[in-house]
Amino acid sequence: MRKEEVYIKIQEYDDAESVKEVIGVCDAELLGKRFREGNITLVVNEEFFKGFKASTEEAIEHLRNAYTAILVGEKIVKEAIKAGLVHPDSVLTVENVPFAQIARM
Repeated sequence: MRKEEVYIKIQEYDDAESVKEVIGVCDAELLGKRFREGNITLVVNEEFFKGFKASTEEAIEHLRNAYTAILVGEKIVKEAIKAGLVHPDSVLTVENVPFAQIARM
């Protein structure tokens, strides 16, 4: 079975207390696309999401340490739900493309 591929981009910032990771993950086939529904636009831009390609399993491992993250696509959102990182009720969709956010407080 072929592993599902996603793009992961990890950005770090230092808030004087610690270094925190902000992560963007999208299903590989969605990179560079734009989705619209009503007055909502979801842009899967390369600047935020294009880092390196990885499996969904690798992405989940990175997301476990994320301070904040944005996830776009059926594959990564489904895996994040299975891993307990995203509650199914918090998933939104634009043109049937699921997306979710993770924020640690």
